[in-house]
Amino acid sequence: MNRKENISEDGNITSGKNISNWTDSVSPIVFKPLTEDLETDIVIIGGGLAGISIAYCLTQEGRKVILVEDGYIGSGETGRTTAHIVTALDNRYYTLENIFGEEDTQLIAESHIAAIDFIENTIKKEKINCEFERLNGYLFLHPSDEKVSLDKELEAASRAGIKVIDTAKVPGLISNEERCICFPEQAQFHPLKYLKGLCAIIEQKGGKIFTETHAAKIDHKGLTTKTGYTIKANHIVVATNSPVNDKYAVHLKQTAFRTYVIGALIKKDSLPKALWWDTGDQKENPTFPPYHYVRVQTYNDQYDLLISGGEDHQTGDENETSHAADKIYSSLEKWTREYFPIEEIKYRWSGQVMEPMDSIAYIGRNPLDRDNVYIVTGDSGNGMTHCTIAGMLITDLITGKENKWKQIYAPSRFTLKTSSHFFKEAMYTLKDFLKTSPDHKDAAELSSVKTGEGKIVNLQQKKYGVFRDKENLLHIVSAKCAHLGCTVAWNKDEQTWDCPCHGSRYTYKGKVINGPANNDLAAYSEMYALETK
Repeated sequence: MNRKENISEDGNITSGKNISNWTDSVSPIVFKPLTEDLETDIVIIGGGLAGISIAYCLTQEGRKVILVEDGYIGSGETGRTTAHIVTALDNRYYTLENIFGEEDTQLIAESHIAAIDFIENTIKKEKINCEFERLNGYLFLHPSDEKVSLDKELEAASRAGIKVIDTAKVPGLISNEERCICFPEQAQFHPLKYLKGLCAIIEQKGGKIFTETHAAKIDHKGLTTKTGYTIKANHIVVATNSPVNDKYAVHLKQTAFRTYVIGALIKKDSLPKALWWDTGDQKENPTFPPYHYVRVQTYNDQYDLLISGGEDHQTGDENETSHAADKIYSSLEKWTREYFPIEEIKYRWSGQVMEPMDSIAYIGRNPLDRDNVYIVTGDSGNGMTHCTIAGMLITDLITGKENKWKQIYAPSRFTLKTSSHFFKEAMYTLKDFLKTSPDHKDAAELSSVKTGEGKIVNLQQKKYGVFRDKENLLHIVSAKCAHLGCTVAWNKDEQTWDCPCHGSRYTYKGKVINGPANNDLAAYSEMYALETK
């Protein structure tokens, strides 16, 4: 299991109880909090790969930039990724062709190729030691999928300008008789070491970075922090995984999913350095089929670490998170052992994926807002390249340069040619929104909340989220999400309160750690805290 547990109860280091091997292998990337009013050309909210990439690109253009992050750098989803840097996208190229047409699909492919090249060239230019390497990726069939899927993807990827090779066997698998598509020239790295390197360059170029600085109010003029300091700016960029500066415009066009990862020991050099993906369980969810994704990471002199992910479900599904240990991680381990020679499991963690209705990210000017406000969201499982594309694209928008990807990634777009299954997923969100009524499911009695457990309880005819810590102290928060008032659900695996409507997440103490909510849950720990007898 993890070598560290509960290292950050306030979400500053990572957004959950479990930690990734990335967080476990580097010191936290920390800067001073903001303690004065400032003015700048561009202010960026969010210190993950998107925000840092945008800050880096803008400082390279000589622009005056300030970045604020409410935790530490990389404490959100960047520190919980598996860091596949790929042109083999989560959504098949034949699906993208159906939605966008051949010409625009070629531009999408080109943007991801450019993102990988950008990362590689930046690492070389800035001499960043982050274990970057180019390697092959292999896409093979999930048992529920049809063989024709590989034929369709091979042809569509080729039309899009992606290098692909029809391959008879999958290298590295225990049973490698499966045919696959080889995607050459993919990449991987250590994401937090990359961020640390970029931060150093941003500061060298005159950029300013502040951590533990929560942007409580954001508009076209700048921001006001939770502690009352202001930053006035000509341009405002919100790079917070899910935008925290509006309630509806983008959130109705994407769905939040939890995805799970294990890190298991394998004998040193027993597997080739490669990326592997299956095509996803078509029976589980034909719209967003949960797939498995695997890579190898250096661990120590005797072992490498096999990082294997999958088993996705919608955020806020309490039925799933309450059985993560004995169901989700067990299922992921079982699948991994069928294909790879793993030994001891050293890490377990989960992350959040924002899935847009038409499969690619929203990057650009914020819909229904002033022209100087920009967002990036909807990573669609390809956050490393989408965040890098954001760095290039938003920099061009701010500096007035033409960019041929502008319309494709525009957050204001509404694609009619998208799968009807997306709207079935949207109905799940609607049902949970309606559950905010008082008869939402039987709430637990306060006395029934066990140590290490969280439940929704009724107190004085209102719903509250209650967590009992190891000291038997009750932490009581409002059960209404600060975004649109949906009832939050307890995530037993990460010990967080998660909103099933749009993916907002909070620590058990009520501190917001993932948008679209931008305010904490009202907390009543001091009022109701008590010891069990």
